[in-house]
Amino acid sequence: MKVSILCVGKIKEKFYTDAISEYAKRMKRFADFEITEIPDEKIPDNASDKEKEQIKEREGEKILAKLKGDSFVVSLCIEGKTLSSTELAQTVANAYQNTNHITFIIGGSLGLSDAVKKKSGLRLSFGRMTLPHQLMRVVLAEQIYRSFMINSGSTYHK
Repeated sequence: MKVSILCVGKIKEKFYTDAISEYAKRMKRFADFEITEIPDEKIPDNASDKEKEQIKEREGEKILAKLKGDSFVVSLCIEGKTLSSTELAQTVANAYQNTNHITFIIGGSLGLSDAVKKKSGLRLSFGRMTLPHQLMRVVLAEQIYRSFMINSGSTYHK
């Protein structure tokens, strides 16, 4: 099994990278775990809606170029479906019945292009609040780990 997080932008703060590294280490007992960062596009000050859409499209093209054909794709979107941790665990288990690779996508500050969203088997929302992308990676890594723990019958999630 393989789990990937494909994300736009880099993490600058060490405490975020330390937290993500810890969950990556814990994940080793369940699956290969990788994070691929895609450089974010610079957003000009006072960018028009058209310019913002073009930036999302360019970032989307880079994301789509990194996707593996057999992967179940989960895109994080504010308009996505909200799931409990146990529902996410069931989604992960169900996905692994059809593939051995799940890819979670976190877009840039402008969100994801429509092309990326269309490629997704699931559009997932962690709620209506806006979180910094760096923190979202930590939260996502923890929830992926929690999903595997739930599916293994562990009491970690309680």
